Amino acid sequence: MGRMNRRLAMRLKRKRRIRKKISGTAERPRLSVFRSAKHIYAQIIDDTAGQTLAAAGTLSPEIRDKLKGLKKVEQAREVGKLLAEKAKARGILQVVFDRNGFRYHGRVRSLAEACREQGLVF
Repeated sequence: MGRMNRRLAMRLKRKRRIRKKISGTAERPRLSVFRSAKHIYAQIIDDTAGQTLAAAGTLSPEIRDKLKGLKKVEQAREVGKLLAEKAKARGILQVVFDRNGFRYHGRVRSLAEACREQGLVF
């Protein structure tokens, strides 16, 4: 991978510190968020079984066309709504939020609030 830049190294350090304390179970899986420069992805993970239960992102075929022309924060909100719908369809109502070392503002916050509005509890 070569030399890591400082921003990535610090994020991974925060991520490790957070993940020591959080783990997803079958009753309360982990909602993990990843943010790149263009896209945002979120998945609900049961860490005990090592399975992804639901996933959504800006590249998801269900909402990809709807996202054209929206700002990135608005796109994150749509991804959050889609993920919450998928989770409710699987019977998941409570999750543990894992911001993956990213700050809780902007797109990460928008996604989390959209999930809460749709009925996910965390």
